[in-house]
Amino acid sequence: MRGKILNSIVSFSLRFRGIILILGCLLIGYGLYVFTQVKYDVFPEFAPPQVNIQTETPGLAPEQVELLVTQPIENVINGVTAIESLRSASIQGLSFITVNFQVGSDIFLNRQLVAERLSQIAGSLPQGVHAPIMTPLTSSTSTILIAGLTSSKLSLMDLHTLAEWTIKPRLLSVPGVAKVTIFGGGKQQLQIQFLPDLLVKYNLGIDDVIAAATHATGIRGAGFIDTPNQRITLQSEGQSLLPELLAKTVLIHQNGENVTLGDVAKVVVAPEPPIGAATIGEKLGIQLNISEQYGANTLEVAQRVDKALKELEPTIRSQGVELVQNIYRPAKFIQAATHNVLISLLTGAVLVVIILLLFLFNLRVAAICLTAIPLSLLTAVITLQFFGQNLNTMTLGGLAIAIGVIVDDAVIDVENIFRRLRENLEKKRPLSSFRVVLEASIEVRSAIVYATFVIALVFVPVLTISGIAGRLFSPLGIAFIIAILASLLVALTVTPALTFFMLVRKSLKKEEPPVIHWLKQKYCILLNYIEKHRLGTLICAMILFLVSIAVIPFIGGEFLPELKEGQFIVHITTIPGTSLQESTRLGNNITKALLKIPVIESVSNRVGRAEQGDDILGTHSSELNVVLKSSTSQENKLALTKIRETLALFPGIITAIKTPLTERIEETLSGFTSSVVINVFGNDLDMIDQKAKAITQILSKIQGAVDIQIQSPAGAPNLMVRARKDDLTRWGFTPIEVLNAIRSAYQGLQVGQVYEGSRVFDVVVILDSMERKNIMQVKKLSLRNAIGTYVPLQE
Repeated sequence: MRGKILNSIVSFSLRFRGIILILGCLLIGYGLYVFTQVKYDVFPEFAPPQVNIQTETPGLAPEQVELLVTQPIENVINGVTAIESLRSASIQGLSFITVNFQVGSDIFLNRQLVAERLSQIAGSLPQGVHAPIMTPLTSSTSTILIAGLTSSKLSLMDLHTLAEWTIKPRLLSVPGVAKVTIFGGGKQQLQIQFLPDLLVKYNLGIDDVIAAATHATGIRGAGFIDTPNQRITLQSEGQSLLPELLAKTVLIHQNGENVTLGDVAKVVVAPEPPIGAATIGEKLGIQLNISEQYGANTLEVAQRVDKALKELEPTIRSQGVELVQNIYRPAKFIQAATHNVLISLLTGAVLVVIILLLFLFNLRVAAICLTAIPLSLLTAVITLQFFGQNLNTMTLGGLAIAIGVIVDDAVIDVENIFRRLRENLEKKRPLSSFRVVLEASIEVRSAIVYATFVIALVFVPVLTISGIAGRLFSPLGIAFIIAILASLLVALTVTPALTFFMLVRKSLKKEEPPVIHWLKQKYCILLNYIEKHRLGTLICAMILFLVSIAVIPFIGGEFLPELKEGQFIVHITTIPGTSLQESTRLGNNITKALLKIPVIESVSNRVGRAEQGDDILGTHSSELNVVLKSSTSQENKLALTKIRETLALFPGIITAIKTPLTERIEETLSGFTSSVVINVFGNDLDMIDQKAKAITQILSKIQGAVDIQIQSPAGAPNLMVRARKDDLTRWGFTPIEVLNAIRSAYQGLQVGQVYEGSRVFDVVVILDSMERKNIMQVKKLSLRNAIGTYVPLQE
């Protein structure tokens, strides 16, 4: 039955060869069109359906964040349907939760269910904690571009303002952009930096400053007036928008004189207390981390972002700001991968032509065989696009592997037809050309079909791999299988039709090609030798088989092959509690040393974290983006060696070096940027720290183990402020009054907002910046009770 179907297909293709060739040409045209429209990405969507929840917790220590924010949110979310795993991290000022859902679940439904649960808990979190938010839905590789801003004219705060109010809104309007995270600088605020000594002098308290600032910066709607013909909206103004106006706000009026905010505080435009910093090269600056939406076309989005930045560049440069766009750009890797595949295609085509010319000694035959390559590959691209698959390094890799296989069917078919046509010329009564081509094609058809399906079945186990490995490598197997099945279809239809069109009624040489004639002679000699030494041949084959089996345990294995991205991410961790300034200084010194390596083009650094950023690092952690001048294998290895040698010159730091894509995959696998992760559980944090250090010492002795680090090192230094109940009662304070005073002094308390054009800035009451830098001043912070007595915090 199968034979009759195959015979009918070949016969139909020969009888209606004109239609088949026209359809083949249309397929190539449509395939080229789809090739230009299909989505391009770095990797397939390898991450499971995932929801990230961030909660800003200003002023709270990590233990408080874990107990008061992270655990309650986890408890509420745990009951959501289809949750597979849940990870969380609590650092000073931030709670971060990652919820992984079962593969195949609807990510949009998952987000809706999580949003409903979050709405239930938002009102029960401690006062001052922001409402939990789900970060925008992004692709697996997330980051599409990292750009930098530096300036010798503008301050870091002004750079941050430019990025937040000019560049970020324009980039967010680009189709395909999910979010823009700003690293470095400081968010502009109108700060009322009170001076404790002056408050005592004028018999005022922190609450008086907060109340006056709130009244001076508040906004109130005024309603409207209805006349017989019109409705007129009332718009009230009177808000103190400028520092000099706010400084004139009256606190008290005594003996005919006013005490203003300016008398007890510095009213200035200043950046908020920083949580991160960034450098580009050796200059302090701003980094913009641009993430793409889920399912977006990476190349298209990158091109749109480039266009938007190009439009903004005149405005940026007019303010004395330099824009740097080459910090990180995955589109370059995609373009390189696409270029490599095209080079592989061209190289394969050239090699096929050379081999076919040598063995068949006929240019027309080689041309017929070559048509199988574009037809099969373009058919595979059309099929992938139809089923919603994009082109990425894995699907392109599958197509590249298939190049050497897809031409086999056509070669076997054409060679047999070519041989039968040549033999038919030697017969006394030659058969019709149609019958010769049909019989020659049918003669090898079963072998071609069986061989094709056997090769396809070899890749079927790849499709059954589960987890992230399956989501990564399945597209490779799918692309390969589709390509070789397409080559079988081409060999059944287009190849016989094209062979009849190009070989029939053409002059064919009767003698065999010289290379085939020579090989046959040598093969006959070898075959005769093997027949005389059958036992020795079998023994040699068995020995080779056993040796190959014995070598397998000594072959190294990796989850992913080495990706030549031309870029490394260097993680640097110092002692917990290291200040932002010290981490930045250390990063600058390392940057200077790395830039001396000839193969390195640029280095940029990020310290700490950004608001609503993907990385939740403390001020003791840094990430350096190292860009190489080229991405050859030799330069990658040389750069990696030199980077490790350079980092070894800086004592007291823990380092890890990854390529960006490898790091992203490892983060998805375990939540950490490491190939192997060991978790230590327990209730005693000190004991956990001891065991973690002991495990680290053991791992460091293992051959080949590098970049060993404790992800959760010993806690950062804390200055504990404990309220004594008896003393609070004696002086007439409540605990919350003391806690509010400390928070206002060192974290800052937002009391209102002011606007400047379309920009809106927070008004914050906070302790003077010099006072905040002195640890000893904490215990001297004076609080005023209800009867006007000033009591130092330590009393």
